[in-house]
Amino acid sequence: MRNFIQKGDNITVAAPAAVSSGDGVQIGTLFGVAATDADSGAAVAIATRGVFDLPKENTTDTFAVGDAVEWDAGNDRVAALDTGVQIGVAVESAGATKATVAVKVG
Repeated sequence: MRNFIQKGDNITVAAPAAVSSGDGVQIGTLFGVAATDADSGAAVAIATRGVFDLPKENTTDTFAVGDAVEWDAGNDRVAALDTGVQIGVAVESAGATKATVAVKVG
């Protein structure tokens, strides 16, 4: 195909803030997980598909397999889907005492 650019599993974007490898990165409705460290405005590859262990608010949010999640960019963590953009689904249960949840992104 003449118009094919790339698969899209990894996209290079300008980091909206300083990020470390493994951090969630959201730009509008595009979400991915940073592959490397990057300063704000620097190019960073983000994985837009896959399953990642992401931080959550461990004292209030609980997740069951299949729960829709959004990214709380203000606190850099996963939250239950409310009014934000769905970034993926939980692929394991995560109770209140667990600090992370496995999320299928994409």
